[in-house]
Amino acid sequence: MKVFDVLEFLEKQAPPELAADYDNVGLLVGDNRDVVTSIVVSLDCTDDTIDMAQKQGANLIVTHHPIIFHPLKSVTSDSTVYSLIKNNISVISMHTNLDAAEGGVNDTLCKILEINDIRGIAPIGNIGFQARIGSLPKDFDTDKLAIYIKEKLCGCIKYVGSSKRIKTVAVCSGSGADLLQCAALNGADALITADVKHSKFIEAESLDISLFDAGHFNTEDVIVDELCNKLLVSFKGIEINACHISKIKFI
Repeated sequence: MKVFDVLEFLEKQAPPELAADYDNVGLLVGDNRDVVTSIVVSLDCTDDTIDMAQKQGANLIVTHHPIIFHPLKSVTSDSTVYSLIKNNISVISMHTNLDAAEGGVNDTLCKILEINDIRGIAPIGNIGFQARIGSLPKDFDTDKLAIYIKEKLCGCIKYVGSSKRIKTVAVCSGSGADLLQCAALNGADALITADVKHSKFIEAESLDISLFDAGHFNTEDVIVDELCNKLLVSFKGIEINACHISKIKFI
């Protein structure tokens, strides 16, 4: 099995054309002709991820967040990209295309939150949807739903509540607060996302819709185990492990 085989498999799961115009996805570091020894799957490619790959003898890291997002002006010995090249480790990144893809980040987030009757909202041309909407297993008041989300995602929740009980929710992993009006227009009682600015909480109050910030890491790290499982099924005999390391702390 070569890096190209893994790339081809992942791009069938999350077609590159689903990615946002600003994004950078695919094979970002390495040689697609290299034979894969082992794989590490992680939300980000950090020094900790590389350390885990080296200990495991892995020469391929699959990430959600692109290892190269902004243009590089240098690749010096203290950079992550330099370390990857030096240690002959390739990186494949599946970002906004994996958010939008069927069975991707948003669908996995819905599965963990036990949201049913899921459909897409916020179309991407005629090929996909940026977010999802569906029904919770029961209706909640705002405070109880905040506790429910916290327990399901093991994170820290910021939120503002409306006067309505919540049954229909929109979900957008990562930074999705710009979809607040779209969620409201599609009948959502609440939007669950991350990276919410103060002004968006104010806007949610004016729209009478609840808005939950469940954290960028916690709304997206859910895809790591899902990707591992899919790769294990398709590439038997290759060691594939998840890396859930985050240095972000809350008090």
